[in-house]
Amino acid sequence: MVSPKKWLSILSVNSLMLFNVSFPVLMWPNIVNREEVIAQIDANAEAEKLYEQGVELYNQGTAESFRGAIAFWEKALPLFRKTRNLGNEAVTLLSIGRVYHNLGEIQKGLNYYEQALPLFREVDDRLREANTLNNIGTVYDSLGEKQTALNYLEQALPIYRELGDRAREAAALNNIGGVYNDLGKKQKALNYYEQALPLRREVEDRRGEAITLNSIGHIYNNLGEKQKALNYYEQALPLRREVGDRRGEAITLNNIGRVYDNLGEKQKALNYYEQALPLRQEIGDRRGEAVTINNIGYIYNDLGETEKALNYYEQALLLFEQVGDRRREGIALNNIGHIFHKLGETQKALNYYQQVLSINQQIAYPSGEAGSLNNIGTIYNELGEAQKALNYFQQALPLFQQVGDRGGESSTFNNIGLAYNNLGEKQKALNYYEQALPLKQQVGDRDGEAITLYNIASLKRDQGKLRESLTFIEKSLEIIEDLRTKIVAQNLRTSYFATVQNYYQFYINLLMELHKQNPDEGYDRKALSVSERSRARSLLDILAESGADIKTGVAPQLIAQEKQLLQKLNTLDQARQLNTPGYNFDELKQQIETLSNELQQLEVKIKQNSPRYANLKYPEPLTASEIQQQVIDKDTILLQYSLGEEGSYLWLVTPTEISSYELPKKSEIETLARQFREEIISLSPVPETGNKLSEILLSPVANKLENKRLLIVGDGILQTIPFAALPLTSGNEGGQDYQPLIVNHEIVTLPSSSSISILREQVEGRTPAPKKVAVIADPVFADNDPRFQIASQPKKETETNNLTAMALTRSLEDFIGSSFNRLEATRQEAEAILALVPDNLKQLSLDFDANRETAINLDLSQYQIVHLATHGLLNESQPELSGLVLSLYDETGKGKPGFLQLNDIFNLEMPAELVVLSACKTGIGEEIRGEGLVTLTRGFMYAGAKRVVVSLWSVEDNSTSKLMQNYYQKILETGKNPVEAMRETQLEMLSSDNWKAPYYWAPFVVQGEWR
Repeated sequence: MVSPKKWLSILSVNSLMLFNVSFPVLMWPNIVNREEVIAQIDANAEAEKLYEQGVELYNQGTAESFRGAIAFWEKALPLFRKTRNLGNEAVTLLSIGRVYHNLGEIQKGLNYYEQALPLFREVDDRLREANTLNNIGTVYDSLGEKQTALNYLEQALPIYRELGDRAREAAALNNIGGVYNDLGKKQKALNYYEQALPLRREVEDRRGEAITLNSIGHIYNNLGEKQKALNYYEQALPLRREVGDRRGEAITLNNIGRVYDNLGEKQKALNYYEQALPLRQEIGDRRGEAVTINNIGYIYNDLGETEKALNYYEQALLLFEQVGDRRREGIALNNIGHIFHKLGETQKALNYYQQVLSINQQIAYPSGEAGSLNNIGTIYNELGEAQKALNYFQQALPLFQQVGDRGGESSTFNNIGLAYNNLGEKQKALNYYEQALPLKQQVGDRDGEAITLYNIASLKRDQGKLRESLTFIEKSLEIIEDLRTKIVAQNLRTSYFATVQNYYQFYINLLMELHKQNPDEGYDRKALSVSERSRARSLLDILAESGADIKTGVAPQLIAQEKQLLQKLNTLDQARQLNTPGYNFDELKQQIETLSNELQQLEVKIKQNSPRYANLKYPEPLTASEIQQQVIDKDTILLQYSLGEEGSYLWLVTPTEISSYELPKKSEIETLARQFREEIISLSPVPETGNKLSEILLSPVANKLENKRLLIVGDGILQTIPFAALPLTSGNEGGQDYQPLIVNHEIVTLPSSSSISILREQVEGRTPAPKKVAVIADPVFADNDPRFQIASQPKKETETNNLTAMALTRSLEDFIGSSFNRLEATRQEAEAILALVPDNLKQLSLDFDANRETAINLDLSQYQIVHLATHGLLNESQPELSGLVLSLYDETGKGKPGFLQLNDIFNLEMPAELVVLSACKTGIGEEIRGEGLVTLTRGFMYAGAKRVVVSLWSVEDNSTSKLMQNYYQKILETGKNPVEAMRETQLEMLSSDNWKAPYYWAPFVVQGEWR
């Protein structure tokens, strides 16, 4: 069997670049020989006044004030020249150069420095001559011209020593160390830093001490000594803050983020980067801003948020190009290439990597050159040119070793191992993996360690050493499970988990292979446990958070801020659906992205400030034995599916038995499932593909099902098909004997077996709500609806109100493909349902009252059943923006927000026994690997619902109304369980003349508790 191998790309993965590890240190220049200036010379006095005004602006410390300072100094400059005041002219040139340097416009800065240098020499100002040499050196360092940088810095150092200026001597030592660090001479760099540190402490230069501590931390980080690096950074940070060095504070925050990133603690890294970014933007440090933006992009890339990562990389690239930073421009280009590599656009990625290689060779950046060679090698290996790939890896390896980059060295060992593996030289491959592994462990690269362990497991499996393979994949997954728990933001935890699903699939395949060889040793039971561990983990997490009520005890201002952000997001998302004059679609999209990021950051802050979250222990997924004991009863059978590229599996579980079956590959099952669904939606009374699909999914266990309730845990596309409509036995030609599964079985669907267990824990001992049924139905969607009390067209108060309504209409058309029609049948549906309930136990909200305010009102928590009959909207790319559409107008014709998004639903309090979503596609959502379909069900379960009825496709209004009336009659009049009632209702429709096609009766499924 072939299993996917894991490559390690270098620059985009391991080289999170730092800005100004050794920032140029300049004492602010005073006017030279001020006491000798003759006050009577008006031009000189005016120039001095302009200069001082510039200093005042500079000290305000903002990008705007910096540029204001330059404007004053530019006016002073010709006046100093007019009076032949060379010293003051030179100081002014130096000052302007420094500000441009700070703003990231280093070429402009260099121009002014080079004008100042001969003037300082002419007036024999040795101190400022040295300062200027130092600053020119740092510019060339930024431009990647390391030898030129060293030349200037090494001219400055002896002047500082000659003058006995210990503070500036320390600064020069620090800056020389920075250049040697970039040249890969880590130990030499460390020697210079360690000479600088005691000097800075001796002269009580707190700012400089922080710079050197930061620089030493950078060295230890590159040497893989992460804890040492953190120790130095954490000494530097309070010093930066103490002296008000916001630029330095941003640098150190960025660097701490880098360490946590390398340690696999992505959430912590992101938190530090997000503290650094606004500081860099505030002070106008565009290069630093670009660095942090690049690093945030890397985090999102690593967590599987590819589109978001690309957006950040492209922002960073533009800034690097603007400030002329070739080295970091190459890094951003490399990272963009890595995105295309991940997306399978191999040629495009190769073009980027080759462009970056050229840049790195031009600027003599050996570490970057090694990364580019490595990444080009990965492309050729994927193209089947393993020998060519090997050549590139073998060029990269000595460069990484030369610069002391042990992380890059370990990744290249890993990749050489993969190349030899592809060439069939297994032992050579293993030798390289075994060189990579201890290096990964030494440098604290836990992601890389997991990858190399996976590769060894894969190789051992190929060699037939299955038990040895098992040991390595289990070690790999231990790391992944640990890294997952360190991510606080739920959407990032989910996207990260999607990126590691191949590990779980490999583990399942391996266990099932061992089961074939050793059928009595329980490997198939273990495979079921792994399957359970690999799915719907974020659902378990959010249910646990719901049960812990983690917002209790959180600062009220954070909760208020969350509410405000949700309202803004709701409004903007509605507006985004329009592309009308006066509104920029792309700007709205960017605003939504920004708000979503702010909401995510706030979610993290709320959790970190929650006393209950601090004590929360997330539940472990159930093992096979626990599923038997805690989930299944004597009347219920679990059918759990796992779809894989190599093969798929089915487990049948009863309280006394666990059986496993091998099924065809995922691709074959997906093709049939799609056809089956399409046939149903096209109103076929007997979907022909059903027999073929049933042969795969049900025939292996058909003789064991009896008439028991079936609990279906599907995977991938299987979550979108109605198992109720699958024929258990093949019908005769023409379909006369079509007998769907629903005939003999109640059917319940779940995203995982563990989810029902945690759901039961949350509702255990809960007293049912005092009232019976609340119904929201027949909302007002259009401004020409006959229900308006006024005869004429309603007056629009603002364009925004109209925008909201039009946006929702548009979104319905975009996502569902149907017109934005009134759902009149839902009125009869609602009235028929509530006719079965005493007046004091029901609530009916129709027309204008079927609105968002009603849906989010706490009054709904008083009802055992909540029924929502309206349009459902599906946003597959951003599932959190999916939802329900309620009334868009009030009685006066005033437009109002009417979209109840998934984000809103998570904030409801709805401890209902049953929530029914009598709307289109409420059971469908984005399919995320490892999570299944992210649908509205999750929101309502988080809000407290015990079970939810949802639909799998856009349902027909009249047939839905009939189904729902019959369904409630069975629940309310005969006391049937919601699952049993659904089956009986569907059977009645199956037996009717008008509604017998599965399209009418099969879309609705019950998710959650069946007891």
